[in-house]
Amino acid sequence: MANAEPKNVNLRLERFEYRAVFSKTGRAKYISHLDLMRAFQRVFKRAHLPIWHTQGFNPHVYIMFPLALPLGTDSRVEIMDFALTEDIPYNEVLERMNAQTPVGLEIVSVSKPEHKHTDITAAEYVARLKTDKSVHEVAELFGKFIALDKIEIEKRTKKKTINLVDIKPYITVLDSKELDDSFEVTLKLPCGSSFNLNVNVVIDTLCERYGIEISEIYTERTKILMANGENFI
Repeated sequence: MANAEPKNVNLRLERFEYRAVFSKTGRAKYISHLDLMRAFQRVFKRAHLPIWHTQGFNPHVYIMFPLALPLGTDSRVEIMDFALTEDIPYNEVLERMNAQTPVGLEIVSVSKPEHKHTDITAAEYVARLKTDKSVHEVAELFGKFIALDKIEIEKRTKKKTINLVDIKPYITVLDSKELDDSFEVTLKLPCGSSFNLNVNVVIDTLCERYGIEISEIYTERTKILMANGENFI
């Protein structure tokens, strides 16, 4: 008996590329990457948008997030790529999706992709923390921390071995502030296909080194950048 032909839900259907910028805030910042994928699959279904599926024996919805967001971090600049089988105007896609998104997720813009995922090299973050120490003391400790010759962390390799990595060269401090009840710092950190540095890793390393106990922390990704410093869209 001849082999069964693979199911192809896109047979003779065109593919139209889209890129959405969306926010992930409030309770939604605790949605995992896998659950985020499921949430947007439901959004497309309820919005009656004809999503394109991958090819092969096990086709699935084509949704791509080029850059994972640390769990618990807010963002208004998240990127999602997807494809439809119909050429629907960008503003209509945005409106139909926003009518179905859960609380904490909102589509900011929809457009044609301009750049490749591999063009992403860095992101900017704001971290605001309340601790058991005074704001001024935390600011002084952060100054000492960033002035160190080396800031080493343990990093697991693909072979499951542990290496010490100096993250000092990868941290760019853009701003720091002593607020009324918290210390705030704005950082530019590498991300993308070559090297990723989580903002929470930087903050945790600071606190572990100087015995700082965090009572409350807020982190937000504010920009996703390319090598030339321009925003990735």
